[in-house]
Amino acid sequence: MSEDAPEGFPDDAASFVQQYIEQEHGYLSWLGTQVNEFEDGRVVMTIPYDEKLTNTTNPPTVHGGIAATLIDTAGGIAQRTMLSDPMNGGVATVNLNVNYLRRAAGDLRATAEVVRAGGSIGVSTVTVVSRPPERVRENDEAFERWQGTTDEEAVATGQGAYRLFRD
Repeated sequence: MSEDAPEGFPDDAASFVQQYIEQEHGYLSWLGTQVNEFEDGRVVMTIPYDEKLTNTTNPPTVHGGIAATLIDTAGGIAQRTMLSDPMNGGVATVNLNVNYLRRAAGDLRATAEVVRAGGSIGVSTVTVVSRPPERVRENDEAFERWQGTTDEEAVATGQGAYRLFRD
Protein backbone atom coordinates (compact mmCIF):
# COMPACT_ATOMS: atom_id res chain seq x y z
CA MET A 1 0.00 0.00 0.00
CA SER A 2 1.17 3.52 -0.67
CA GLU A 3 0.12 4.75 2.75
CA ASP A 4 0.80 3.37 6.19
CA ALA A 5 -2.04 1.72 8.03
CA PRO A 6 -4.31 4.21 9.80
CA GLU A 7 -3.46 5.22 13.34
CA GLY A 8 -5.19 2.64 15.50
CA PHE A 9 -5.62 0.35 12.48
CA PRO A 10 -3.14 -2.48 13.05
CA ASP A 11 -0.54 -3.08 10.33
CA ASP A 12 -1.45 -6.76 10.32
CA ALA A 13 -5.11 -5.88 9.72
CA ALA A 14 -4.21 -3.61 6.78
CA SER A 15 -1.99 -6.32 5.31
CA PHE A 16 -4.67 -8.95 5.85
CA VAL A 17 -7.36 -6.87 4.11
CA GLN A 18 -5.06 -6.06 1.19
CA GLN A 19 -3.93 -9.67 0.71
CA TYR A 20 -7.46 -11.04 1.09
CA ILE A 21 -8.95 -8.70 -1.51
CA GLU A 22 -6.08 -8.85 -3.99
CA GLN A 23 -5.29 -12.56 -3.81
CA GLU A 24 -7.91 -14.63 -2.00
CA HIS A 25 -11.39 -13.12 -2.34
CA GLY A 26 -12.44 -14.82 -5.55
CA TYR A 27 -14.63 -12.22 -7.25
CA LEU A 28 -12.60 -9.15 -6.21
CA SER A 29 -9.33 -10.96 -6.99
CA TRP A 30 -10.68 -12.02 -10.41
CA LEU A 31 -11.49 -8.36 -11.13
CA GLY A 32 -7.89 -7.42 -10.31
CA THR A 33 -8.97 -5.20 -7.40
CA GLN A 34 -6.13 -3.44 -5.59
CA VAL A 35 -6.12 -1.67 -2.24
CA ASN A 36 -3.93 1.38 -2.82
CA GLU A 37 -4.31 3.61 0.26
CA PHE A 38 -5.51 3.24 3.83
CA GLU A 39 -6.04 5.99 6.35
CA ASP A 40 -8.57 6.59 9.10
CA GLY A 41 -11.93 6.87 7.41
CA ARG A 42 -10.56 6.82 3.85
CA VAL A 43 -9.63 4.08 1.38
CA VAL A 44 -8.51 4.19 -2.26
CA MET A 45 -8.98 1.11 -4.44
CA THR A 46 -8.53 0.41 -8.15
CA ILE A 47 -9.65 -2.07 -10.75
CA PRO A 48 -7.52 -2.05 -13.89
CA TYR A 49 -9.16 -2.05 -17.32
CA ASP A 50 -9.67 -5.55 -18.69
CA GLU A 51 -11.65 -6.42 -21.79
CA LYS A 52 -13.49 -9.15 -19.85
CA LEU A 53 -15.16 -6.36 -17.82
CA THR A 54 -16.58 -4.44 -20.78
CA ASN A 55 -19.89 -4.01 -22.55
CA THR A 56 -20.05 -4.92 -26.23
CA THR A 57 -19.92 -1.33 -27.45
CA ASN A 58 -17.53 0.34 -29.85
CA PRO A 59 -15.34 1.47 -28.23
CA PRO A 60 -15.71 -0.98 -25.35
CA THR A 61 -16.85 0.58 -22.07
CA VAL A 62 -16.49 -0.84 -18.58
CA HIS A 63 -19.71 -2.42 -17.31
CA GLY A 64 -21.42 -0.25 -14.68
CA GLY A 65 -21.50 -3.13 -12.21
CA ILE A 66 -17.73 -2.86 -11.86
CA ALA A 67 -18.04 0.74 -10.61
CA ALA A 68 -20.86 -0.35 -8.28
CA THR A 69 -18.64 -3.11 -6.90
CA LEU A 70 -15.88 -0.60 -6.20
CA ILE A 71 -18.32 1.77 -4.49
CA ASP A 72 -19.70 -0.98 -2.28
CA THR A 73 -16.33 -2.54 -1.42
CA ALA A 74 -14.33 0.66 -0.86
CA GLY A 75 -17.14 2.16 1.25
CA GLY A 76 -17.25 -0.92 3.46
CA ILE A 77 -13.49 -1.13 3.89
CA ALA A 78 -13.40 2.57 4.82
CA GLN A 79 -15.90 1.72 7.57
CA ARG A 80 -13.67 -1.13 8.75
CA THR A 81 -10.87 1.39 9.41
CA MET A 82 -13.14 2.96 12.02
CA LEU A 83 -13.71 -0.23 14.05
CA SER A 84 -11.80 -0.56 17.30
CA ASP A 85 -11.10 -4.21 16.44
CA PRO A 86 -11.12 -4.47 12.63
CA MET A 87 -10.00 -8.12 12.67
CA ASN A 88 -12.94 -9.34 14.78
CA GLY A 89 -15.58 -6.78 13.88
CA GLY A 90 -17.48 -6.83 10.61
CA VAL A 91 -19.27 -4.74 8.02
CA ALA A 92 -22.31 -5.66 5.90
CA THR A 93 -23.98 -3.48 3.27
CA VAL A 94 -27.56 -2.50 4.11
CA ASN A 95 -28.09 0.07 1.34
CA LEU A 96 -26.19 1.11 -1.78
CA ASN A 97 -26.87 4.04 -4.07
CA VAL A 98 -24.92 4.47 -7.34
CA ASN A 99 -25.11 7.43 -9.71
CA TYR A 100 -23.56 6.87 -13.13
CA LEU A 101 -22.19 10.11 -14.57
CA ARG A 102 -20.51 9.00 -17.81
CA ARG A 103 -19.08 5.98 -19.55
CA ALA A 104 -15.78 4.54 -18.38
CA ALA A 105 -13.24 3.07 -20.77
CA GLY A 106 -10.12 2.68 -18.62
CA ASP A 107 -8.86 1.82 -15.17
CA LEU A 108 -11.26 2.70 -12.36
CA ARG A 109 -10.12 4.32 -9.11
CA ALA A 110 -12.47 4.69 -6.15
CA THR A 111 -11.93 7.00 -3.21
CA ALA A 112 -14.16 6.22 -0.23
CA GLU A 113 -14.62 8.48 2.77
CA VAL A 114 -16.55 7.76 5.95
CA VAL A 115 -19.36 10.23 6.57
CA ARG A 116 -20.51 8.58 9.78
CA ALA A 117 -19.48 5.54 11.77
CA GLY A 118 -22.17 5.19 14.43
CA GLY A 119 -22.80 2.49 16.97
CA SER A 120 -24.46 0.12 14.52
CA ILE A 121 -24.70 1.90 11.13
CA GLY A 122 -22.00 3.64 9.12
CA VAL A 123 -22.26 5.69 5.92
CA SER A 124 -19.55 6.20 3.30
CA THR A 125 -19.44 8.31 0.15
CA VAL A 126 -17.41 7.14 -2.83
CA THR A 127 -16.26 8.71 -6.09
CA VAL A 128 -15.03 6.56 -8.98
CA VAL A 129 -12.83 8.18 -11.63
CA SER A 130 -11.50 6.96 -14.96
CA ARG A 131 -9.86 8.33 -18.07
CA PRO A 132 -9.81 7.00 -21.59
CA PRO A 133 -6.78 4.76 -22.07
CA GLU A 134 -4.27 5.18 -24.91
CA ARG A 135 -6.05 2.58 -27.07
CA VAL A 136 -9.13 4.86 -27.16
CA ARG A 137 -7.27 8.16 -27.47
CA GLU A 138 -5.23 6.85 -30.42
CA ASN A 139 -8.40 6.04 -32.39
CA ASP A 140 -9.99 9.36 -33.43
CA GLU A 141 -13.33 7.79 -34.40
CA ALA A 142 -13.59 5.86 -31.13
CA PHE A 143 -12.46 8.85 -29.06
CA GLU A 144 -15.15 11.06 -30.62
CA ARG A 145 -17.79 8.57 -29.42
CA TRP A 146 -16.32 8.44 -25.92
CA GLN A 147 -17.96 11.23 -23.96
CA GLY A 148 -15.21 11.85 -21.46
CA THR A 149 -12.18 14.07 -21.32
CA THR A 150 -8.48 13.41 -21.62
CA ASP A 151 -8.11 13.95 -17.86
CA GLU A 152 -9.46 11.76 -15.10
CA GLU A 153 -13.09 12.50 -14.54
CA ALA A 154 -15.75 11.10 -12.22
CA VAL A 155 -17.68 8.29 -13.88
CA ALA A 156 -19.78 7.32 -10.86
CA THR A 157 -20.54 8.45 -7.34
CA GLY A 158 -22.32 6.61 -4.62
CA GLN A 159 -23.15 6.22 -1.01
CA GLY A 160 -23.33 3.07 1.03
CA ALA A 161 -24.84 2.37 4.40
CA TYR A 162 -23.29 -0.49 6.34
CA ARG A 163 -24.23 -2.49 9.43
CA LEU A 164 -21.24 -2.35 11.77
CA PHE A 165 -20.57 -5.40 13.88
CA ARG A 166 -18.40 -4.13 16.71
CA ASP A 167 -16.66 -6.56 18.99
